[in-house]
Amino acid sequence: MKRCFDMAAVVVTAVVWVPLLLVLAGVVRVVMGSPVFFRQMRTGWRGRPFCLVKFRTMREGDAPDAERLTRLGQWLRASSLDELPQLLNILKGEMSLVGPRPLLPQYLERYTPEQARRHEVRPGITGWAQVNGRNALSWEEKFKFDIWYVDHRGLGLDFKILWLTLWRVLRRENICAEGHESVPEFMGEREKSEERREKR
Repeated sequence: MKRCFDMAAVVVTAVVWVPLLLVLAGVVRVVMGSPVFFRQMRTGWRGRPFCLVKFRTMREGDAPDAERLTRLGQWLRASSLDELPQLLNILKGEMSLVGPRPLLPQYLERYTPEQARRHEVRPGITGWAQVNGRNALSWEEKFKFDIWYVDHRGLGLDFKILWLTLWRVLRRENICAEGHESVPEFMGEREKSEERREKR
């Protein structure tokens, strides 16, 4: 049922998002040049890897993220339109509209068994963690929201998350983690040990 809903929603709204995707692709090409898209391997349903696609928001190079992030990139992130190409990932069956955000493959060995349960469902463009704090949350908090979603998932909850996502995007809340232009790396148990030392 969830997969049917995803496909129906993406196909029915294609008349809106396909032209928008093409226009934004053209703007990114003119302003930042090639490549237009940012591609990165992520972990999906049942721990399977797939190539996630976003609009590129940073210049090429080895400079810090804050220096490479362009004004167009800031606007794309603030409006969440950098995520629009992931609708293609949904059509390919790699993602869902709603689910835990897909993370890097190297994180697999860093999860606790409970945290790894986030892969029991397809990853989503938005999710329960995103509407409850997004990048303002710690990794541990995000994973708790992800597992809560896995245990309570249903179309009713998905509709609620989609509505809350629209509200959060319009208000541009919690786009970046404090002090970061992108999400800091998840270090697993090492991260928890450092947090415990800081509290002493």
